[in-house]
Amino acid sequence: MVVDGEHAAVNGRKRSQRPQRSHREVAEELRGRIRSGELRPGQRMPTQARLADEFGVERGVVRQALRILQSEQLLTNVSKGSPATVAPIPGKALAGPEAPPQPTMVGLAPRISAAFAAQHVEIDALCLTSVSLTLAMGEPLREIHAGRTKPAKIDVRVLLPSRDIDLAFPTPVDDSSDGRVQRRWLAQRNAQGQVLRHNLTALRATHGIDVHVSFRALPFTPPVKLYLLNGAEALFAYYTVQRLEQEVDSEQLETYDAEGTRSMLFAFRQGAGLRDTSFVEQSHLWFNALWETISSELVLTS
Repeated sequence: MVVDGEHAAVNGRKRSQRPQRSHREVAEELRGRIRSGELRPGQRMPTQARLADEFGVERGVVRQALRILQSEQLLTNVSKGSPATVAPIPGKALAGPEAPPQPTMVGLAPRISAAFAAQHVEIDALCLTSVSLTLAMGEPLREIHAGRTKPAKIDVRVLLPSRDIDLAFPTPVDDSSDGRVQRRWLAQRNAQGQVLRHNLTALRATHGIDVHVSFRALPFTPPVKLYLLNGAEALFAYYTVQRLEQEVDSEQLETYDAEGTRSMLFAFRQGAGLRDTSFVEQSHLWFNALWETISSELVLTS
């Protein structure tokens, strides 16, 4: 069924008389209608103008809400033009007790994009090199440069292993590499961190966004990776160490390493139950404790 967005409220609802809502509140209301079956798979949504009228908000708020639902695989064809469509088989939320784990490069990018719908974006990350985080930033940066979203403030904190420790991984299977494996990791850590910092801090000059990116060094090799988004979500994955053959300085070497982009992310969302809420809160406490105690200044140079 096609809903005539110009002449009818969503399923007969009258225009809301409540004070203007946030994009997250609009997304939550529409999410509930989709999951309850009130908005059915394959059904076209009302136009953004009609939704803005119903909820008493600007169209930009509606667009942000729809993008959140698209990142959760509940909507398709979200654009400034024709109305979005309820996904043929509405997906599960990418966070919460029913969310399946996903490879980092599948699960991280849409959650990062959704986080950028907030006016104050806060991202904390603990990882080995920040490769996955840098790649996942691509889509929200494109959205900002295209003028489709513009947070007022972005704070990013990243914990990475120190250059001064003997890494548990990556490391050579034997001792014949003369430090080449660690030097290769260090070059990658520094390069990815520099790209991440440059791409984000450039938004100060290009879009007037208040951006802060900080790095600190850990005195150990993290066996897990953790991403904390806007104080509301925690994405957690294990680094699974394997014996891998890698090219280092034009020579094939046997190493123990973990392919972090393939690590399976488990998603937890505050408010999705006691288990999830507790995990998010404890993850923040753990990250902050590391940041404020045993970590040290990190300089992204060789």
